[in-house]
Amino acid sequence: MNKAIYKRIVLKISGEALAGEQGFGIEEQTLQLIAGQIRDVVALGVEVSIVVGGGNIWRGISGNARGIERTTADYMGMLATVMNALALQSALEGNDVPTRVQTAIEMREIAEPFIRRKAMRHLEKGRVVIFGAGTGNPYFSTDTTAALRAAEMGAEVILMAKKVDGVYDADPVSHPDAKMYTSLSFIDVLNNGLRVMDATAASLCMENNIKIQVFNLTENGNIMKAVCGEPIGTVIGRE
Repeated sequence: MNKAIYKRIVLKISGEALAGEQGFGIEEQTLQLIAGQIRDVVALGVEVSIVVGGGNIWRGISGNARGIERTTADYMGMLATVMNALALQSALEGNDVPTRVQTAIEMREIAEPFIRRKAMRHLEKGRVVIFGAGTGNPYFSTDTTAALRAAEMGAEVILMAKKVDGVYDADPVSHPDAKMYTSLSFIDVLNNGLRVMDATAASLCMENNIKIQVFNLTENGNIMKAVCGEPIGTVIGRE
């Protein structure tokens, strides 16, 4: 029987992962795969909060290249994360997992505003909490949101679910001989400019001693393996 090594986690799901093989939007099969894995983890008694990206719909950082001012583009990206959060909530509740969406930008008709104590109470009651709209501020990524919410929630680890197996020394798509790391320190990530997360997020995790594990979301059961401490992907922590 599986046994979790963490009590409270933050699961960071990239928007690109939600797109699955179609590359854009939300792929139903992928959404259900994720929801089923989260259901199994919650059944172990793990308190799960989720930060979801929006790159499958809109990337704020690329908006400037399309003639949209950066701040406006970032707010559009925040709205994309809310769309993903609502889709994930629907999938989870379809799997009998009680779920709440909280957003950093108030939109009371569809989600709760982010209130730290209320979010923690939801977790204590066994509900999954999905954090949408990033930090509510432009120029901050959803990676930074994950680090911030993990610190606020007292999470032990950030599980970064991506479309790659872990952290590589080069892009594994264009460099087939790229080496995957099994473990890294935060200093390694920052000094070597490894594209795990932005420097703000990595620094926040380092300061608050929040471990990060990067793994492939598309393989069924990987979230459970990460929660149970199995050696998958790349683990990032202090020296």
